[in-house]
Amino acid sequence: MRFDPATLAYDARGLIPAIAQDARSGEVLMLAWMNEGAVTRTLETGRVTYWSRSRNAFWVKGETSGHVQKLVDFRFDCDRDCLLVLVEQEGPACHTNRRSCFYTAVRDGAEVEIMTPEP
Repeated sequence: MRFDPATLAYDARGLIPAIAQDARSGEVLMLAWMNEGAVTRTLETGRVTYWSRSRNAFWVKGETSGHVQKLVDFRFDCDRDCLLVLVEQEGPACHTNRRSCFYTAVRDGAEVEIMTPEP
């Protein structure tokens, strides 16, 4: 059966959350948003494309930073309302220059930075 991006469950704004995970290590890198066009572009090009809510425009990961995400596998959950994109990440995934956007943890009730920016 051929996949149709229109069959995904987008929210009222036409968006669906997309979790980016390193295909080799399993590390969760970031969460961003896609619309139907971003899903289509990602699948057609193999370059992960998101929808920027602040710019109201497509955002090809790494287009300006060089920290490209190459698509390895594209998955969706049982409710079709969340995406998991397994990627080959070049450089840091986070705009703070960290490997992952999830660099802050709560340990013993305190915020702890568990990852420093890459040089």
